Amino acid sequence: MFPIRDHNPSGRAPYVTWMLIAANIGIFLSTWHLHGDQRALFAFYADWALVPAFISDGQGYTGLFTSMFLHGGLAHLGGNMLFLFIFGDNVEDEMGHVPYLLFYLACGLGAGLAHYFSEPFSNIPTVGASGAIAGVMGGYLLLFPKARVDILVILIVVFRVIPLPAWIVLALWFGMQLFGGFGTPAGAGGVAYWAHAGGFALGIALTVPLWRRLGGPRFWARTHGHPPHPDARYSTTRIPRVPRR
Repeated sequence: MFPIRDHNPSGRAPYVTWMLIAANIGIFLSTWHLHGDQRALFAFYADWALVPAFISDGQGYTGLFTSMFLHGGLAHLGGNMLFLFIFGDNVEDEMGHVPYLLFYLACGLGAGLAHYFSEPFSNIPTVGASGAIAGVMGGYLLLFPKARVDILVILIVVFRVIPLPAWIVLALWFGMQLFGGFGTPAGAGGVAYWAHAGGFALGIALTVPLWRRLGGPRFWARTHGHPPHPDARYSTTRIPRVPRR
């Protein structure tokens, strides 16, 4: 169950979002050869990933920035870029190109700090753009809470696309991060739940000034929480069910 698109067309080309996607893919491909050599990969991560214990020792601060352009595998990269592609263009459209880029980087840095404070002595390298993208999702939630987001639901052999309001999709996602953060023992590794939650909360906070300039509650009342333009329409192709043998 994951989002595949929204019904919220942007009014201008999202050059920064495209640039960020290209940068993440390019950097991943340039380091692809390391993924077959665990020793070389971890040596690379020691220099460029976010390692909380290094920061506690007074070093490794650059990892707060560089880690948001690294990914641990194709699924990690693909999932993050899909979320950025879905939600990034509309936030960039409202903020403008340069403010959006600064917003994205600030959310990434804030997410990294949230992860650091959750496990300041962890030696596990952390990589991924998901903290910065979580900030974009938080901004999207504040600006377009009732935009329609198509969710692909896969139940064994049944595939179905279900449109849901953005606030339900993003609130559920945020709740899952909180649940994972509180339910995962410190030092367990895996998903950096507090980086996601921290980036999401910071994204909302940093979007508040723009939301207020748009009118705040009056903006929501004027648009009823929907994007201030007609929804995008997609052809409704039915995905056939696969019969059981």
